[in-house]
Amino acid sequence: MGLLDILLGRSKAVAPDLDQLFGLPSAVVTLQAAAGFTPTGTGAVCFASVEGAAFAEAHQEVLALLEADAERKSPAGERSREAGGEPPVELTQDEYGYSWLVSRREPDDLPALVSDLHAVNTALEGSGFGPQLLCSVAAFQDTGHRRLWLVYLYKRGTFYPFAPSAEEGQRRDNALELQIKAVLTDDLRIEQDLSRWFPIWGAPGL
Repeated sequence: MGLLDILLGRSKAVAPDLDQLFGLPSAVVTLQAAAGFTPTGTGAVCFASVEGAAFAEAHQEVLALLEADAERKSPAGERSREAGGEPPVELTQDEYGYSWLVSRREPDDLPALVSDLHAVNTALEGSGFGPQLLCSVAAFQDTGHRRLWLVYLYKRGTFYPFAPSAEEGQRRDNALELQIKAVLTDDLRIEQDLSRWFPIWGAPGL
């Protein structure tokens, strides 16, 4: 089975359950108390790169949706981040050919970041790009500057931790990943098949 097969969950059909993303804010309370990790404010949705007018239109719909949501939630008289000229999400492509729609929020506003991730997934899914959706990620760090990503697999409806090692090169801190798995097992639907804990070296921030 190839990496794309794992990402797309082709070995077992599971209905996507995007509402699982809303479990992140409460899970972070446990994550901080038990392991000392806090949000950085960065999150992203990863998908297999697509081109053409249909995707360009879907991308604009995502931007419009997030801009409207930001304006609706902004206090009266205050200019939102989007109104100030910065896009609510940024489209990037990594060296492996995957695309990322990246959202950046204040570190203490994880609910807004989760809403962004949910909205991006929903908009792309509604535009017919569900088969291209791979995963969503939220970034965390501790006081020792260790980095951690919680990865949501779109086709599986499950989460797993990805922790790059502080050592040089593309190495993972497997001990930390297993620790986080144990910490969050009662808060999130954790992916039990460790072979699906694929590395996300192209994730924003890496």
